[in-house]
Amino acid sequence: MATTAQVRTPVHLWVVGVLAFLWNCFGCYDYLMTNLKSQAYLAQFTADQIAYMDNLPRWLTAFWALGVWGGLVGSILLLIRNRYAVWAFGASFVGAVIGLGYQLVITTMPASMKQGMMGVMPYVIILVTAFLFWYAWNAEKKGLLH
Repeated sequence: MATTAQVRTPVHLWVVGVLAFLWNCFGCYDYLMTNLKSQAYLAQFTADQIAYMDNLPRWLTAFWALGVWGGLVGSILLLIRNRYAVWAFGASFVGAVIGLGYQLVITTMPASMKQGMMGVMPYVIILVTAFLFWYAWNAEKKGLLH
């Protein structure tokens, strides 16, 4: 009778999984508070930033949703060592690249959104989603996901 060896979950998978979960929880929170028009949350933004976000095409919201919710699902799947984490993080990466890429290349963002952390965050988000996709893909190749 053939038996399969259980591969022990490496510590780095737990660290990446938990950090990815927390990161993506904030992304989902940001998505919900912005789209539900939470006055308390939107108070941190200037009027021109809110007007910019309100005037983005509706289809772009779908890619934003794909990015944040795909990342959250991917994080959970990574923590339970499910191979579909690769697909979820892939979807998250596509959502981030199309959603943020469109804003960076096609639209004219208010100057206040190009300064400080707001100016850097779109690139950080794309890099983090790319890393998580790569990490899950390599974990799956190494047999850590099933």
